Amino acid sequence: MREINRKTYIENEKHDIAELLEIVKILRSPVGCSWDREQTFESMRECLKNESQEVIDAIDKKDYDNLKEELGDVLLQVLLNAEIAS
Repeated sequence: MREINRKTYIENEKHDIAELLEIVKILRSPVGCSWDREQTFESMRECLKNESQEVIDAIDKKDYDNLKEELGDVLLQVLLNAEIAS
């Protein structure tokens, strides 16, 4: 649990897309995570590739419970890259 800008974020809780966008901005901000701030398109390339492959593997296995999680991971990768672009 972490409070930022008078709002409490709880890890592993469900968040809507607006909250997810806000979390990504926070992660890349000076009060966020040093690892996230250091990332570039190039450093994130392998992460995006791996997460995308995990989506494909889940589809091939018809593992729809895992697919939901893996799609969330890809979404996070896309949002992190979009934040880097901004």
